[in-house]
Amino acid sequence: MSIFPKYRPRRLRRNQTIRRMIRETTLSINDLILPIFVTFGRNVKKPIGSMPGHYQISIDNLAKEVKEVKDLGIPAVILFGIPEHKDKVGSEAYNPKGIIQQAIKAIKDKTPELVVITDVCMCEYTSHGHCGIIKNNDVDNDATIELLAKEALSHAKAGADIVAPSDMMDGRVGAIRNILDDNNFSHIPIMSYAAKYASAFYGPFREAAESTPQFGDRRSYQMDPANSNEALREAALDIEEGADIIMVKPALPYLDIIRRIKDEFNYPVAAYNVSGEFAMIKAAEKLGWMDGERAMMESLISIKRAGADLILTYFAKEAAKILGGKI
Repeated sequence: MSIFPKYRPRRLRRNQTIRRMIRETTLSINDLILPIFVTFGRNVKKPIGSMPGHYQISIDNLAKEVKEVKDLGIPAVILFGIPEHKDKVGSEAYNPKGIIQQAIKAIKDKTPELVVITDVCMCEYTSHGHCGIIKNNDVDNDATIELLAKEALSHAKAGADIVAPSDMMDGRVGAIRNILDDNNFSHIPIMSYAAKYASAFYGPFREAAESTPQFGDRRSYQMDPANSNEALREAALDIEEGADIIMVKPALPYLDIIRRIKDEFNYPVAAYNVSGEFAMIKAAEKLGWMDGERAMMESLISIKRAGADLILTYFAKEAAKILGGKI
């Protein structure tokens, strides 16, 4: 039996102030993490064609970028490196003088209060573009986790605040936790890409990070998009091994996974609003097919509503300007 007309939901939608007062989910600048692509050379700011407003930036240009991030109130960045030289074992990933290790130090020198998160993976550093050591035409899990642990330790030594393994190797969170603890970095949190799906939405990122596989694909180690229960098992394993934050990637096609993981574990959950999600909105906006700003904010609030505590997004600066009332 309907209780209309005594109850009319529209009463609480009458104006912006009332809507704001009863809003169930609130998006904050504090939720945002900006990805940055750091490259070799000097005075480099190379546009990424499929990601308008984003660039490959050399270390000498980082100071201006991170100052803007700080001034907008964004609390954290996550770094991805494009090294000058790549090899089969991704040696630049764990080089103490590698591109990311230098970038961490440069950021901390200028903006020590900015939280620096580092992507821990091999794909940006290997000549074959896969996320680890290749044996018998496949990624060797156990050989790879040794190098990932070395990479994470090198980032911690350089001054990273959080390390974020994104490779999807089995056991890598435990290996990283052990090596950090054994080297007096027990205070460094691990943000684990626990449920990282083999997704078509990564396309623009591979241009940005120059990390397209030279053969095959990553479906033998990234998750099948059809699977949901498996994501819970992955998250449980990473928590048991010492993860402090659990990530779901991508975000928008996997809002159900974000919600299931949040409900199941009640751990801090991060979601990566990936390059393809960003590019779709930007392309539709350019073609006049949708209001890009509204689509951006609606997408971000949906990720937060699904249960994410942190959102890695290429919209971070644009969203921060709106949330901070700076435009």
